[in-house]
Amino acid sequence: MREKEDRNTLIAMETSPASSYGSISGLPNAPVCDRNVFSDKVTRVDFVLVWEEPHCSNEDSSAADPTHVQWREEFLRRLEGVGLLQEKTEVPQMKKRVCFVLLSAPWDVLCFYAEEISLRVPLQVVSTSDVNWSQKILSRLSLPNPLVQDVPNPPPDFYTCQFRTNKLQRFLGSENQETFFKTTQRHQVLYEILARTPYGSVRKGEVGIDRLVNEGVFTAAYPLHEGDFQLPTPPVDPQSLGLRQILYAYWARWSCWRRYQPLDHIREYFGEKVALYFAWIGVYTGWLLLSALVGTVIFLMGFWIMAVDVPAKEVCDSGNTFIMCPICNICSYWNYSNICHTYKAGLLFDNAGTVFLSVFMSLWAVTFLEYWKRTSSALSHRWDCSDFQDIAERPRPEFTAMAPMTTRNPITGAEEPYFPEKKRLNRTLTGCMVIVLMVSVVLMFLIAIILYRTILSIIIHRSNNSFFSVSAGRIASLSGSVLNLLLILLLSRVYTSLAHLLTRWEMHRTQSKYEDMFILKVFVFQFVNFYSSPVYIAFFKGRFVGYPGNYKSLFGVRNEDCGAGGCLMELAQEMLVIMVGKQLINNVQEFISPKVMSWWQRMKMSPQVKKKGEELSPWEADYQLLVCEGLFGEYLEMVLQFGFVTIFVAACPLAPLCALINNWLEIRLDAQKFVTEYRRPVVERAQDIGIWFPILQFITHTAVLSNAFLIAFTSSFVPRLYFRYTKDSSLSGYTNFTLATSPHSFNQQHLNTSCRYRGFRDVKGDFLPEYFHLLAIRLGFIIIFEHVVFFVGSLIDMMVPDIPEEVEMKMKREHYMAKEALAENQSLGKIKIPGQQIDVLTDVLQSCGSRFSSPQSDCPPLDQREVPKNQNQSAATEKKDI
Repeated sequence: MREKEDRNTLIAMETSPASSYGSISGLPNAPVCDRNVFSDKVTRVDFVLVWEEPHCSNEDSSAADPTHVQWREEFLRRLEGVGLLQEKTEVPQMKKRVCFVLLSAPWDVLCFYAEEISLRVPLQVVSTSDVNWSQKILSRLSLPNPLVQDVPNPPPDFYTCQFRTNKLQRFLGSENQETFFKTTQRHQVLYEILARTPYGSVRKGEVGIDRLVNEGVFTAAYPLHEGDFQLPTPPVDPQSLGLRQILYAYWARWSCWRRYQPLDHIREYFGEKVALYFAWIGVYTGWLLLSALVGTVIFLMGFWIMAVDVPAKEVCDSGNTFIMCPICNICSYWNYSNICHTYKAGLLFDNAGTVFLSVFMSLWAVTFLEYWKRTSSALSHRWDCSDFQDIAERPRPEFTAMAPMTTRNPITGAEEPYFPEKKRLNRTLTGCMVIVLMVSVVLMFLIAIILYRTILSIIIHRSNNSFFSVSAGRIASLSGSVLNLLLILLLSRVYTSLAHLLTRWEMHRTQSKYEDMFILKVFVFQFVNFYSSPVYIAFFKGRFVGYPGNYKSLFGVRNEDCGAGGCLMELAQEMLVIMVGKQLINNVQEFISPKVMSWWQRMKMSPQVKKKGEELSPWEADYQLLVCEGLFGEYLEMVLQFGFVTIFVAACPLAPLCALINNWLEIRLDAQKFVTEYRRPVVERAQDIGIWFPILQFITHTAVLSNAFLIAFTSSFVPRLYFRYTKDSSLSGYTNFTLATSPHSFNQQHLNTSCRYRGFRDVKGDFLPEYFHLLAIRLGFIIIFEHVVFFVGSLIDMMVPDIPEEVEMKMKREHYMAKEALAENQSLGKIKIPGQQIDVLTDVLQSCGSRFSSPQSDCPPLDQREVPKNQNQSAATEKKDI
């Protein structure tokens, strides 16, 4: 019955059009006043081009470069030749004047390019279902949901298909040319024209608005925001708010921190690529709630363990029992009992609960990615991007301009710019060599930090200051972590700029491929940059120290050993400094920097003469905003955070909680930037989060191995377990078990004084059998741990389909409805008889049902002899077009 209704709706679409395609002006109770228009108050402004000139051309010769003037005039002339409407306006300032060219695409231009770039337009309105798992669960349990909010003017959802000009009358809302194409679709069309229009020699790459902006011919090119974001005073009916105001009131304000994000509104205003980012960070933050809760419970459990732990009591009550060997060449002997408080603090991060947390977080990461795959597929279909990359992505404008030759596309048959794969491979290999070089620089800085910590510790010990000498190792470690963070941030900026140059040089055909290669370069470097220090502390520090009388050294300096609380505590400190420190710096920068830059921008662009109470035009107001920096930095920050949360979670159970708090702030800061401080970005379509998903999968697999090695080799879990089952189940005597006695040769050199050090060696310095027993157990634990986690993860992947069954059914139905609507139904259904028009097919379907839905129908088939010959030919022609 539903199929019959859908088909009838499609067939009757021409005579019963529904409301508009969801454009802002088409929403119920939307604001009537629109200031984004030409001086005639009718023609819509779709795009704005801006340049600055001195008041007199002889004041600044560089600003009136004749080449730039020629390029600009030629570019505008060609835009006019394409059919774009233009209107120029000037705003005088103190030392210059700002020239704005307002662009608008008439209906015929919109239709031509909409078909060129495969825009999707509506066939029929459909109901949408919730994508929030928490909302589904609470609704099924009939429980109130504190996260939900009633956002006004929700954009409708449609069954869609690619636009065809010759079938315009079959699309929903086609009777209204002003609102048929969404505002964001108009922006896409304008940007496509601007990106492919030449202004000089095509062979020299003098094509497109992007290069003109880079050359300084234009200072800016942007679509306009839709009104102000500030809410009107006094308050009005929410249904009458503009979309930008709705986003500010229901998304960007701090009071919305605990509410669901209005993803459909975000997509309607900023496009699919931005909406998918906020959808991903929203899902990620929601999943962090559970991991933060588990991690906090594990951390608090450490306080109880700290109070009842037998080895900790042994250390604190040992007095002068354990005289420890000097920790540096100029240091003195010390009592093991001196580290009582530090040893107990280490139990907060190194206890039996960390094993459970490691397994939990490994499975959490796998399950989270599986859930996101399902959510992403649902959103991409809901937002008409399921097949975007397969059929709609075109070559980059820069690639088109710079490619040395053309070749025929094997899929479309069209001539397209081409860059030889062999040359690209050579350039890519050169880029890889640069990455290796930069990674070597990171490792050099890491060695420098290691030497810094050792040398600083020696200097503090030599100061003979009892207060600082006691905490020499801790001071050196903490200051080294802060210095390492500063070096990390500095190297990040340098390499990101270098990666841009390398990726442009490699000449990738599509924007997606360009972005993927750029992201991959930066991630490889940042992975080493951010994680090299934690990896060193987790897996290498204290492993190559040697023993008394035979200490190993690096450049003449004795190798570092783990601190009093163990390497796991130092790893937790390093994680918190790098992860939390970076997040604090980024959040402060994101909060303060845009506001300062916006203020400075407004000061520079203040008009020379402005009447009291006169309001800035929309293009002037938007010109004072900041250029949107894209999503690369936002994704990279979250992905690196995901790595800290999963790869090293065994060392720091509080990492998920820190990430959760940061993400609550991050979402609001990013929302405020996009709504209030950035110029409106050109809409970019996207099928998913791109190469970031494989990167997340790589981090997840790395996290399983990392946590297995952390528990086996860095924590005290395996030695305690071994001692419990081979020596004493109460762990009494465990402290003495973990301490070795210095060799006789060392004692003779130090006044025959014997001392202890951490290790499983005999008095000759050779490894004890227990060392090899523990090594075998540790390796066995790693194999069992990773096999169990990977097996369960693979089981989840196999059992949970990537695309929900409901979404898969909708995709098939949409494809079927589009094919029926555009291929057959309309042409066969329209039978013209002189003097009247009879929709025979619709009448037949309404009386006895569709022949497709009722194979056993008793209704007679349509008599084809009644159809005029020219009508049959028209139907065949239209079907062939599809």
